[in-house]
Amino acid sequence: MKVLCYSTRKDEIPFMEQAFADSGHQVKFIDSHLDITTVRLAEGVEAVCVFVNDQVDAQVIEALAECGVQLIALRCAGFNNVDLEAARSQGIAVVRVPAYSPYAVAEHTVGLILMLNRHLHKAYNRVREGNFVLDGLLGFDLHGKTVAVVGTGEIGAVFCRIMVGFGCRVVAVDPHQNADCLASGVQYMALDEALAQADIISLHCPLLPQTHHLIDDRTLSLMKPGVMLINTSRGALVDTAAVIGGLKRGHVGSFGIDVYEEEAALFFEDNSDRVITDDLLMRLTTFPNVVITGHQAFMTKEALENISDTTCANISAFESTGRADNQL
Repeated sequence: MKVLCYSTRKDEIPFMEQAFADSGHQVKFIDSHLDITTVRLAEGVEAVCVFVNDQVDAQVIEALAECGVQLIALRCAGFNNVDLEAARSQGIAVVRVPAYSPYAVAEHTVGLILMLNRHLHKAYNRVREGNFVLDGLLGFDLHGKTVAVVGTGEIGAVFCRIMVGFGCRVVAVDPHQNADCLASGVQYMALDEALAQADIISLHCPLLPQTHHLIDDRTLSLMKPGVMLINTSRGALVDTAAVIGGLKRGHVGSFGIDVYEEEAALFFEDNSDRVITDDLLMRLTTFPNVVITGHQAFMTKEALENISDTTCANISAFESTGRADNQL
């Protein structure tokens, strides 16, 4: 198949090239995001390969159909940026990579927790300046603390096991209880109950209409003063303005994110030479108890290999049979 890969980053091209090397597919990589202004670049290709911040709404899908596109291949697990109903109506199949490395995201989540708790970002900068004062670097033992995990799919389950290993009490929220989590001592409960008990809250659920702004003024009010909140799932799970209010009041003790609700125009780009006009994001960067990374939690060698291999396999299966195992 002729495949056009949108939003391709330099770091992933070698993995993609290796995966597609003997596939017989004709693959072109571009760094442009897919939206209505770039959709016509897909003229004459049979498949487009897209990432988390590509805009695949009904208007774009209609244009893709006019271009002759038969398949939308996501290089990620989430699919909230794709209008699946529009794709079905246009006869375009959609495939994804449901699992690439749950360890990558779970381990990055732990990194954010350790950085915020032990103030590693502050300590690093101090030592570089020759300042070895310990004032303001007080943390707490993770052992014995209660960690609430919202979503215990593959990533959430790995994160639960890690935190159990730290000696934490782990409580979880998910309509489908994970047998491995239960076996390791994780206790399932309702969202409000879990949030009220937690010292640390970590989000690992998909973005759905019912989870949009799951963390808002109401749910923040249920949390313990000084709670640590972590989001490495999808930005829109969190009402950023509400969290900023919680940080200003001191109710939210620390906030770590790898995703942001309005990240599409910013993340994966070098914006260092221009003024960033997103006031909420810029406000977050002023807090000493906030750590932001730019949607890199997935980014390990193993994950990129799995993403590339699964994407190629999805496209090959669709070409051969008209359907792939990972089709939505």
